[in-house]
Amino acid sequence: MRVLAAMSGGVDSAVAAARAVEAGHDVVGVHLALSRMPGTLRTGSRGCCTIEDSMDAQRAANVLGIPYYVWDFSERFKADVVDDFIDEYAAGRTPNPCMRCNERIKFAALLEKALALGFDAVATGHYAKIVEDAEGRRELHRASAEAKDQSYVLGVLTAEQLAHAYFPLGDTPSKTLVREEAARRGLSVAQKPDSYDICFISDGDTKGWLAEKVGAEPGEILDRSGEVLGTHDGARAYTVGQRKGLAIGRPAPDGKPRFVLEIRPKENTVVVGPREALAIAAIAGGRFSWAGEPPADPATPFACEVQIRAHADPVPAVAVLRAGSDGADELVVTPERPFEGVAPGQTAVVYLGTRVLGQFTIDRTVSAVPVGA
Repeated sequence: MRVLAAMSGGVDSAVAAARAVEAGHDVVGVHLALSRMPGTLRTGSRGCCTIEDSMDAQRAANVLGIPYYVWDFSERFKADVVDDFIDEYAAGRTPNPCMRCNERIKFAALLEKALALGFDAVATGHYAKIVEDAEGRRELHRASAEAKDQSYVLGVLTAEQLAHAYFPLGDTPSKTLVREEAARRGLSVAQKPDSYDICFISDGDTKGWLAEKVGAEPGEILDRSGEVLGTHDGARAYTVGQRKGLAIGRPAPDGKPRFVLEIRPKENTVVVGPREALAIAAIAGGRFSWAGEPPADPATPFACEVQIRAHADPVPAVAVLRAGSDGADELVVTPERPFEGVAPGQTAVVYLGTRVLGQFTIDRTVSAVPVGA
């Protein structure tokens, strides 16, 4: 099998490429240049896709004895991930750029080019498994190690993309074992820190970055009844569930802390309230996809588990596909116990046991605590 190994410059993708070589595949390494002006050095675990990362990937490919290339995907990355991130925040939603990158770059643009060049599969260092059902159809499943499982960020993959995906690390019990293996193989990235935060905001200052890109205008901070409690420097810099940095100046009547409940970009206001008001009784979204074979009849309510963040615990729920207020289909999920701090724009991934059934972008939420309750 001809395999294109996506090599980020980290330990996971390096070991994944090594295992693909060891399995006897014809492997070529590729590093994606996602920025026209990449930094020369990472700052600890912040940022990725830098010149240093490219050089680390090159060294790993040299050790493995495989061809190595750098492909410039910066224009596509800016349009499909960075600009989308800005647009979503401007609309008052909280996007997940890693999901968009997997959906539109690694398993759309990259896979499209790989197939055009005659490759059979794209290998990445994600911790997830592909399992074939009795009829040979591919399913996406959680990795063996729950602590490192990354199936959530792969929930956007379609059946066609799964047909050409290859995850060599899916059965590895822990990241520690991957680092030990990298050291045994002589890979210099064995102890390289993982990359966290948003890769294109390497200093971690999302608020400042958004203020520069989207603009920031002072506005009002309201409670759920509409009473003005204070002012802010820009509504788009806030996220649902945020507690720190509100600077209201006076305590709530009950003395309890307040949390951001809603961002209203058109009015440039931020709505705050008690933690209990973060409880969400239902979520829904029209931008959905199935990771492989869909349910036989999604219009009939079915039991599942739903995860709303990469590191959140899955919650037992009932899901159903039905017509929304505009007549278009939307996936509606009612959890067994309320979600907390859900924001429009987040991705909800639906599971059946360990299998990823599909995902949707949350367009609306239903509070479990009515105003005045």
